[in-house]
Amino acid sequence: MTPHRSPRVLVIQNAERSGPGRLPGWWEEMGLQVVVVPGAETPATPEGFDAVVLLGGGFLPDDDRHAPWLPVERALTRRAVADGVPLLGICLGAQVLAAVTGGTVRGDHGRPERGSCRVSLRPEAETDVLFAGLPREIRVIQNHRDQITELPPGVVRLAESEACPVQAFRVGERAWGVQFHPEAGADRLDHWDEAALADAGLDLRALRAEAERAEPQSARNAKRLAANFAEVVRRAAGEPSDRLVDVRGDLS
Repeated sequence: MTPHRSPRVLVIQNAERSGPGRLPGWWEEMGLQVVVVPGAETPATPEGFDAVVLLGGGFLPDDDRHAPWLPVERALTRRAVADGVPLLGICLGAQVLAAVTGGTVRGDHGRPERGSCRVSLRPEAETDVLFAGLPREIRVIQNHRDQITELPPGVVRLAESEACPVQAFRVGERAWGVQFHPEAGADRLDHWDEAALADAGLDLRALRAEAERAEPQSARNAKRLAANFAEVVRRAAGEPSDRLVDVRGDLS
């Protein structure tokens, strides 16, 4: 009898300070095996993995001079989408997904979003598996000044905010991009540059206090989103029906 293998999730870390946060711990609790690799070690294909996660970074998806592994990351993303491998792009990762599927990303566009921000789910999210069980409005950590300004035809827009119309979207049936950071809790703000925020007219202490107030519900919602993705991964990996469980059940 062949031993059961846990579905493997490849996580691409594009920047040292933009790590996977709480996601690996949650996903390992949910029966997934998480492998985090730095951007420079990005493979060109998802071979050997059951899902791909692209993390954030402080640059644009075509900034190859700054991050020379981006062409390989774009190739990985195209291949995952083409092969139906579940994919979750976060912040920069969402922008990479949008760019390789024909969308437009603009740097320093619109109003930056920092700290705990409101995001509204669109009606299309009501039947989307990644957002199942989430309220119509959620509070999430944001830290971006670049935006996806145009999605290609056929891509489903799932969430928006006042400052950023494209907060979440789905490509096909198994690839999602989210501009916000489900991997980051309020403690992520402890590492932010207070002086740089002050230069932009922002008070880091106020941002921290607001994020901490929202954290209990924000964490529950982020864990539900993570659990929804885990369920997609397990089903796509062909988990036998007797091993499939509702990983969204216990979100404490």
